[in-house]
Amino acid sequence: MAFFTHQIRRGFSSSAVRSLVIKHVTIIGGGQMGAGIAQVAASTGHTVALVDTSDDILKKSIKAIEGSLKRVAKKKFADKPEAGEEFIQKAIVENLKIKQDLFGRLDKLAPAHTIFASNTSSLRISEIASSTNRLDRFGGLHFFNPVPMMKLVEVVGTSSTSQETFDSLLNFGKVLGKTPVSCKDTPGFIVNRLLVPYNMEAIRLHERGHGSKEDIDIAMKLGAGYPMGPFELADYVGLDVIKFIMDGWNALEPDNPLFAQSELLNKLVAEGKYGRKTGEGFYKYK
Repeated sequence: MAFFTHQIRRGFSSSAVRSLVIKHVTIIGGGQMGAGIAQVAASTGHTVALVDTSDDILKKSIKAIEGSLKRVAKKKFADKPEAGEEFIQKAIVENLKIKQDLFGRLDKLAPAHTIFASNTSSLRISEIASSTNRLDRFGGLHFFNPVPMMKLVEVVGTSSTSQETFDSLLNFGKVLGKTPVSCKDTPGFIVNRLLVPYNMEAIRLHERGHGSKEDIDIAMKLGAGYPMGPFELADYVGLDVIKFIMDGWNALEPDNPLFAQSELLNKLVAEGKYGRKTGEGFYKYK
């Protein structure tokens, strides 16, 4: 989860909807997605603070960001290595003092003008926002992995999100160099609402014996032009993540066949085979 504060209010005529210019960004959670968002925000001139529950997590986050920035700088400044090094140093985020109880206290600690946003991919933003007293200043910003490379960001508004807040989040996405799309506060928003059931149906297709993992992946790459097949994608995203999403959706709509359980997926997750991050999922990785 991230929350954003502003330093500048952009002026509009009295008939126009105002939006805030977001200058300071605090990102709660230094995992793969949080680190990626921090890198992109810092690279586009925002003051960034990255917060997590331990120094070890933040050290790993900084290391990942540095590695990613070096790859970006190598391409961007191929003929000017000194400029590339300067780019890396300017984009490194600052750490905040760790607060174990931060999430429970954020609403009380943050200034009244602070906008809260969540990067959740499957939960309703309104359910997360209900724990705060700033429903009008709460929205969703769903980035895609790897954040520095993927151009899309889903901007999610609830029935209580103000137009000013929503426009501020849209503008923030554009400033980061992303292409924002407007989404309703429904499970999975747009991309995951289509993509996760697609992944699950591929798994069920294989479970029914109607195609091997390899053939299904090849078919979707060559037949649909996808960069990864559904099993490759599932391993990349994380089988535990997919199961978590499906378990939540199944609980909401137990009779929906799109959200039906998969014995194979459940078995792999129970065995700790989550995909690339554990070295084995549907495929094995060295």
